[in-house]
Amino acid sequence: MNKQISLAILVVGIMLAIYGISASNSVSSDVSRAFTGSPTDRTMWLLGGGVVLGIIGGYGLSRGSK
Repeated sequence: MNKQISLAILVVGIMLAIYGISASNSVSSDVSRAFTGSPTDRTMWLLGGGVVLGIIGGYGLSRGSK
């Protein structure tokens, strides 16, 4: 059961990261980058959350079962 949850967390993390990369190429992110020098906050949250969940899910899968 633990491996299934870890796999689900990993998949959600990958999906968030892909969605964040897609959002970083959007028009609103380009406009924000032109004025502030950084992408929108939504893009940063999606990328950060995707990376964190990917790490947690990967760690959960790599641990041996008890």
